[in-house]
Amino acid sequence: MANEKRSSKKTGGGRVTPKKSARTDATPGTSAGSPGASTRYTPPAPRSQTMSARWVPIVMLILFGLGLLIIFLHYVDLLIPGATSNWWLLGGLGCILAGIITATQYR
Repeated sequence: MANEKRSSKKTGGGRVTPKKSARTDATPGTSAGSPGASTRYTPPAPRSQTMSARWVPIVMLILFGLGLLIIFLHYVDLLIPGATSNWWLLGGLGCILAGIITATQYR
């Protein structure tokens, strides 16, 4: 008998949040809360601005190669006067860093 009472009594389930009202100014494909498509014109970037100069990758590779060559010659003790100085290592690392900075300009 207790089961019959429980099944016949409604507990009040259903929708918790209110229904979304239909907006008249909403565009198809967008929800009522999101902004619509922008009507402002954004011009494309000029072609000259999107391409880097021809010298950028050349300088980048020369700086990488020069830095690696200086560090290699420092450790092998060839052709570098005063190779026991750590300034050669710093110069080689500086060339590599300059190559990395140049690489950021490549588009």
